[in-house]
Amino acid sequence: MRLKTTLEQWLTLFEIDRAGSIQAAAVALNKSHTTLIYAVRKLEEQLGVPLLKVEKRRAILTDDGKSLLRRAQTMLEQAKALEEISNQLVQGVESELTIAIDHLCDRQWLYEPMALFFKQNHTTSVQVVETSLSKTQEMVNRETADISIITLPITNHPSEAFGVVSMLPVVATCHPLASKPKPCLADLSSNRQIVVRDLGINSKQDVGWLKSNQRITVDNFDHAVHAMQQGLGYCRLPMHIIEKFTDNNVVVLQVEHAQQYQVPLHITLPKGAKSGPAAKYLYQLLQESVSVRD
Repeated sequence: MRLKTTLEQWLTLFEIDRAGSIQAAAVALNKSHTTLIYAVRKLEEQLGVPLLKVEKRRAILTDDGKSLLRRAQTMLEQAKALEEISNQLVQGVESELTIAIDHLCDRQWLYEPMALFFKQNHTTSVQVVETSLSKTQEMVNRETADISIITLPITNHPSEAFGVVSMLPVVATCHPLASKPKPCLADLSSNRQIVVRDLGINSKQDVGWLKSNQRITVDNFDHAVHAMQQGLGYCRLPMHIIEKFTDNNVVVLQVEHAQQYQVPLHITLPKGAKSGPAAKYLYQLLQESVSVRD
């Protein structure tokens, strides 16, 4: 298919509209006034539609010209994006990143920096993999992630502090434990506990107090919250999840000698020096977000 018009012609019309006059557009494009007039007249001839009119000695777009330019702007933006993408590809920017995020991490801590990342990067796609316990360590050691948000630092993988998550025990108001002013560990052991399973393949880790006589084991905190809200048991949840509850149907237990514990989070580049520019840039944004967040 052969097109009648070129991107250069539409860019000329765009600059005239943006600058407010042919003379100002000529300066912006570093072209002569005559060249721009010829380009517009040629475009009008090719389309068979008047695009400019003179009002008070100024050339402005006609209604048809404005209508056509609105549609052409998308094309101009896409052409600009193609050039940016090609420049990034030449620089070796990765086409895809894999981000492993421990399930304890507040997801907002990842997605706010990622929004800044995408403002500068129009090439790289991102896969986010939620991990827990040994799966987190597996993805770092096997270098299957480009960036990992982990709990404790992993041997031979330098890491940076990323935040601290507080874990508190909660139940639904309908649960028997909710009526106890200060339950003890013996009370917990006789009630059903909701826990998140280790998602690792080759090894399994247990963390925390797991002495309840009966458990419900789920894949993530989303399931744990739903089970807890149904009164099926008690569960330790991150503070950032508890803070999102908008009703009064959840009670934080004041457990004797076991009210709260904290888990430190870190970020690491599993591939180290082999990490590409996109991974390094997002890693930098994640680092910088810590001071802003605090």
